[in-house]
Amino acid sequence: MSQFFQIHPDNPQKRLIHQAVEILRNGGVIVYPTDSAYAIGCHLGDKQAADRIKRIRKLDDGHNFTLVCRDLSDVGTYAKVGNTQYRLLKTFTPGPYTFIFDATSEVPRRLQHPKRKTIGLRVPDNAIVQALLGELGEPIMSSTLILPGEDLPMTDPEDIREALEHELDLIIDGGFCGMEATTVVNMTGEAPEVTRVGKGDPAPFEV
Repeated sequence: MSQFFQIHPDNPQKRLIHQAVEILRNGGVIVYPTDSAYAIGCHLGDKQAADRIKRIRKLDDGHNFTLVCRDLSDVGTYAKVGNTQYRLLKTFTPGPYTFIFDATSEVPRRLQHPKRKTIGLRVPDNAIVQALLGELGEPIMSSTLILPGEDLPMTDPEDIREALEHELDLIIDGGFCGMEATTVVNMTGEAPEVTRVGKGDPAPFEV
């Protein structure tokens, strides 16, 4: 049975943020709001928790997990980012985008796309996530909360609770945060390529 925290979307309660981070550190799988839709996430180094996310979402090994970061200070650790790419990131983060980069050796192999050796990176503009990441001190390994057979992410914390309370350790109710996934931009080639249009405006990345 999962815990259920109602956290203020603008002024997150420090006590609840601390408890949520402890759940992450202890191998928990959590659902939390972002600036585009609800996401499901776990501690970066926890293989069992990652496997649980795969099972809940019925993901295959080809799925690109995303590292949700507080800011760009972690980007160079996990992704191979050139100067031009970094300037683009600086312009469009925080925001509802996921950027795909070639992964560095710091990224556990199980989190990389097995054939392309890539990783998704994301810096959300959401006070709850920012508070979680600030307390945790490292990225959260995440995926948009889209259940098997569905096209759109889950948006209502009560619905999430009803569907998944026996599968999760924590559901954070941060209110309505939208029902569109992020716009995904592949940055591994010579020019950015939009591979999924979501909440973020794709126009700046379309040649």
